[in-house]
Amino acid sequence: MEFSEYFPVWNKLTPGQQKAITDSLVSRAVVKGTVLHDGSTDCTGLLLIKSGQLRAFIRSREGREITIYRLFDRDICLFSAACVLHSIQFDITVTAEKDTELWVIPADIYRQIMEQSASVANYTNEIMASRFSEVMWLMEQIMWQSMDRRVAAFLLEETSIEDTDCLHITHESIAHHLGTHREVVTRMLRYFQREGMVRLARGAIQITNRAKLKTLCDE
Repeated sequence: MEFSEYFPVWNKLTPGQQKAITDSLVSRAVVKGTVLHDGSTDCTGLLLIKSGQLRAFIRSREGREITIYRLFDRDICLFSAACVLHSIQFDITVTAEKDTELWVIPADIYRQIMEQSASVANYTNEIMASRFSEVMWLMEQIMWQSMDRRVAAFLLEETSIEDTDCLHITHESIAHHLGTHREVVTRMLRYFQREGMVRLARGAIQITNRAKLKTLCDE
């Protein structure tokens, strides 16, 4: 499929604006683990995912990580072009969680078109609002939800993303997503195992009682 089929406001651009994008567009294929953007001073450009999965996260001075949001097919990452959005400054890192194919729109080209096109400006604002909502939801989880509920919710989300009840993920990786320590995640997972909700193996977690996990999340 062509870029025009992935960019929702393509048909609202003028021929000149469409040409400016296609002439500058960069197509990339990256492997799992590739760092695509690292820090607010790194103006990578806007990332539009053709297929695959990206993770956007922030890192503390002590090296702890917490996932801000994840990106899937047809999603666009704005924070990788911080120089376009002068009022938003995030030291955010974006990595590939799976092998990913994507397009990169150079930041200067996108900024120029956003200033010319109300449709692109509105589309950009909609994405920003959506990301802001995700960040606010994350803050609520951190402030008000206990860690056992957060781990349970993460496991259920992962089974939905991967479409399997057997997750090949490490305790350290879960800790990075949730902004906590590996030992805390291990303690929670062992508790879940004792309660019959999961079965643990090296590098894998088998969900054995989805209903009980869901009940824990809803309590």
